[in-house]
Amino acid sequence: MAVDPSPPLWRQIQKKNFTDIQALADFLKLSEENRSRVLQKSPFPLNLPLRLAQKIERNCLEDPIFKQFLPIKEEIYTTFGSIEPVEDQRFRLTPKLLQKYDHRALLICSSACAMHCRYCFRQNFPYETKIQGFAQELAILQQDTTLSEVILSGGDPLSLSTASLGQLLLSLERINHLKRIRFHTRFPIGIPERIDKPFLDLLRSSSKQILFVIHCNHPKELDPDILSALKQVQRLGIPVLNQSVLLRGVNDDVTTLAALSEALVNSGILPYYLHAHDPVQGTEHFDVPDERGASLIASLQTKLSGYAVPKFVREIPGMASKTPISNHKELRLQSSCQSLPLE
Repeated sequence: MAVDPSPPLWRQIQKKNFTDIQALADFLKLSEENRSRVLQKSPFPLNLPLRLAQKIERNCLEDPIFKQFLPIKEEIYTTFGSIEPVEDQRFRLTPKLLQKYDHRALLICSSACAMHCRYCFRQNFPYETKIQGFAQELAILQQDTTLSEVILSGGDPLSLSTASLGQLLLSLERINHLKRIRFHTRFPIGIPERIDKPFLDLLRSSSKQILFVIHCNHPKELDPDILSALKQVQRLGIPVLNQSVLLRGVNDDVTTLAALSEALVNSGILPYYLHAHDPVQGTEHFDVPDERGASLIASLQTKLSGYAVPKFVREIPGMASKTPISNHKELRLQSSCQSLPLE
């Protein structure tokens, strides 16, 4: 039987991503004034799926999706941050394997992403692209019997072809002490067509417990097609969780965060982490004080069920886990109120 040589639908859709600033500016009908605020050339190139571009309000630099994906001149007019705020290099066991915490390791599956987030903490990461496959990484995972979980990250693991992912999962299947495989992906938010039948069949075939962690920062990013695609993953018995980054002007208000959590839990997706913004060079315009973030979480706790409130955390290099950030003043106030006698 003849084999269809055409690329899968998701690859065809990916080719429609905006990678040219002028083409996107035209699409968004930016005024000359607004175009003057956009950074025409950036070391971290534009990459935005058409689906997300279509959700951006025309000629609006304050749109929460615009802010996340379009380079603006504030990126170069600051000395804020560093090129490696989470010090990934310090924890690199091989060119494609990191280990920061006990019992789990992170596999850099690809340097490619479905989209380029302007605040990305790994935008300056020196990806290994010459060595094909994961032989060295798999050997270490096989040898270290203390590991029970491997995290597939990148880039984005869903940037790999289904065939390549299948080979990788098959190799991981053979490592008995690995019990869980965790996907970290933003792909479904921009190109939900990636969750197609071959990919779902691949997930279904695994004997390991799979967890699927998406990355969504604002309810405007979601739509019925995305939630329907993720529901197909859930129907395989795979938990789907979400992690967000707290970003100034995008989601640093209670109304937005509550709406995001509600939209997620209504589809059975659990809010997992709200990450404090990593101080990446050139991203000061995204930074939110930790006190502000902790206060937002305290407010969410009064509005949402406990399972709908993400943990507010910061990654501090060298710590044994993500570090929870709490509003100690707020907690003391709540504690003192609870201790008051009832009238």
